[in-house]
Amino acid sequence: MARLLYRLGRSSARHPGRVIGAWLVALLIAGAAFLGFGGALVSTVSIPGTATDRLTQRLQDELPDSSGGTGTVVFSSASGVALDDAQRAGITAALADAAGVDGVETVVDPLATEAQRGQQAAQLVEGAGQLEQGRSELDAGQAQLDASGAQLDSAQAQIDAARAQLEASSAQGTPEAALEAARAQLEAQQAQVDAGRAQIEAGLTELEAGRTQLRAQEPQLEAGRTLLEMAAEIRQVSPDGSAALATVVFEDPQFDVTPETKDAVMAAVEAAAPDGVDVAFSNELASGVPVLGGASEVIGVAVAVVVLLVMLGSVVAAGLPLLNALLGVGVAALATLTFSSVVEMSSVTPVLGLMLGLAVGIDYSLFLLNRHRRQLGRGVPVEESIGLATGTSGNAVVFAGSTVLIALLALNVTGIPFLGLMGTAAAASVAVAVLLAVTLTPALLRLAGDRVLPRRVRAATVAGKRAPARPMSTPRAVLSLVAGVAVLLVAALPASSMRLGLPDGSQEATDSTQYAAYRTTADEFGEGANGPLLVVADVPAGVSEQELTTAQAALGTALLQQDTVRGVAPIGANEDGTVLAFQVLPEDGPNDPSTEDLVHTLRATTVDEPEATFSVAGVASANIDISEKLSDALPGYLALVVGLSMLILVMVFRSILVPVVATLGFVLSLQATFGAVTAVFQWGWLGDLFGVHDPGPVLSFLPTIVIGILFGLAMDYQLFLTSGVREAYAHGATARQSVAEGVRAGRAVVTAAAIIMVSVFAGFVFSHIAVIRPMGFALAFGVLVDAFVVRMMLVPAFLHLVGEKAWWLPRWLDRVLPDVDVEGAQLERDHPSPPVPAESRAAVPHR
Repeated sequence: MARLLYRLGRSSARHPGRVIGAWLVALLIAGAAFLGFGGALVSTVSIPGTATDRLTQRLQDELPDSSGGTGTVVFSSASGVALDDAQRAGITAALADAAGVDGVETVVDPLATEAQRGQQAAQLVEGAGQLEQGRSELDAGQAQLDASGAQLDSAQAQIDAARAQLEASSAQGTPEAALEAARAQLEAQQAQVDAGRAQIEAGLTELEAGRTQLRAQEPQLEAGRTLLEMAAEIRQVSPDGSAALATVVFEDPQFDVTPETKDAVMAAVEAAAPDGVDVAFSNELASGVPVLGGASEVIGVAVAVVVLLVMLGSVVAAGLPLLNALLGVGVAALATLTFSSVVEMSSVTPVLGLMLGLAVGIDYSLFLLNRHRRQLGRGVPVEESIGLATGTSGNAVVFAGSTVLIALLALNVTGIPFLGLMGTAAAASVAVAVLLAVTLTPALLRLAGDRVLPRRVRAATVAGKRAPARPMSTPRAVLSLVAGVAVLLVAALPASSMRLGLPDGSQEATDSTQYAAYRTTADEFGEGANGPLLVVADVPAGVSEQELTTAQAALGTALLQQDTVRGVAPIGANEDGTVLAFQVLPEDGPNDPSTEDLVHTLRATTVDEPEATFSVAGVASANIDISEKLSDALPGYLALVVGLSMLILVMVFRSILVPVVATLGFVLSLQATFGAVTAVFQWGWLGDLFGVHDPGPVLSFLPTIVIGILFGLAMDYQLFLTSGVREAYAHGATARQSVAEGVRAGRAVVTAAAIIMVSVFAGFVFSHIAVIRPMGFALAFGVLVDAFVVRMMLVPAFLHLVGEKAWWLPRWLDRVLPDVDVEGAQLERDHPSPPVPAESRAAVPHR
């Protein structure tokens, strides 16, 4: 590999115009491809197969009216007083315009909804009054029938007495004609009594029918009253009338709604918003594609430029790595965005590639540049020096880049599509950075000539031979090891309480519309109104249309019995009555631990009458499922990355102990990074400094991304430092002496590279993009502690203490492993530097 890179470097140096032209053509092709085939980015992340995703897919078939995505428009009075009639009319008109946007299913007008709620309450009161009146009328009818029955009983008694008297008269010889006349009269009276009793029976039957009807109405009325009481806390207009929440329901599911549709809704509402009314949009509507290039990102790059100038002492030398990196991220970003029309690409994906591409692009070019400058100082001709730098440091760059590529590409085995795509895009940026380092950097070095050296030493042929480095003392090594581990363990302590989640509106910038919407909603309607849940009850036996209200009341009561549920409202049912949907208002916000517990509790809840089980969907539920899926994939991903990279490190260093120590050091720095992120973004420590105004859970995919990137970068620094140690050891230095020589040789360039990378990443810490801030902080902090505490403090101390044992390798494994010669030692032996007369030696700073 070293010889191949040597030839590649010399060829690039001989034909710099062709190389530069080829890369400019690549940039133009990538730009043209993006303009011709690039599509839209999505502002949300989703994972197929989660409980929320399965329910959403099922609702599209069984309950399409409840399966569409939603967004909230928050209207509030600028003066803080109740909205007047003109403002209410203006809000209604603005929402009507939004309802006409393509892709919008409907818009729920909060003012109309509140009016309907009042009408429903009035109807219930009226129904209760009618029911009571019906009872009174039935009771009066019963009393009349009872009185009529008593009269008939008296008449019957008189008839019976008359019959007895008539029979007695017959025995006394009363003429038969008189008896027949009396009997006829009694029969007529009896017929009247019987007719009266028939009327009473009919009346009783009618009364019972009325009672039956009232009894049938009572459960419906009671169920309606129960539903209205359950939904009392689910308000669309604040109690003081100064704020209103309008819900926009889209035709497509939440994660399929296009940014164009959201933008059109916001534009329609803003254009028609009445005077004196502030309008804000929830995160589901306003989370668009991130736009980079703010002051913080520029400052990060500016710091990198300053570090390059201080280290290299030459404007030309400082500009070369930066030019390399900018060209690399341009090619990689445009090429990545070209595929956005083919795959669903998160808006964070190109940003991650940009962050990483800038950092490694500068660093990889810097490693070659530093080696080239040292060789020029020893009198090596420019072209030969470029070839040697490419074959030695370029070889190390290739292997260092390989560890990063492995870590990033391994994200595809997590089974999480958006994460795998992010890893692939970032890997493409790293691959481009490596290719640029071994092709464009040599070409630029050839054009720069000796101007890569500071002016005061330009034309100097050599740097005087330095005295051997002094090994550290054993007590110092022990102290460094103990102190470094202690610091990292203390920093890692907060990681034990790390919670994962996706940012909501509270994590957005305080001047953003998402934050305004979140805060207004929380203040006027409660935290839970920012993350209502869609709960679906599956009723296998089904309920009829007549039983629907009663069943909704029973199921809603079961939901409302949960401790952290404020309100429940039915929102639909399928034709068979087997799927009933409810809106559930949690007590706390979407990222609160109680809401996560509530989601799991609801999914485990069952009801016996009617027999039913529950499923949960919605934005808050989706974020919880995504976070859990990512958390579950983390251990396997870490094991895969570490395992594969360990194989590379064993081949590179031909040692068992060095790769193990390198990996354990990475685990320490990783835990310290997670601890720092938890303390700042979840606990709010130093929140004012880092712009954390509302602490919340750690970004759910941050740990996985940080593992991939930080492991690769940590192994980069391990490789560049330890390869120097290995090189000194291979040239005959003692184990402890080789540690001192290797650290001295690589300390300056690794320090500069780490500072540059920290600066670039830190530039994103103060970004206005909520998803980017914690990632920038984690990568900056992780590189800082890994480079300066682990690689330049702990690893050298450990290597000093173990001595020769650090380079032990079983003989059988030594025979099997290929000799990758990452230091390019064989190449240097084949191309020795020219001897330099003592009188021509000049002191060239070893930066």
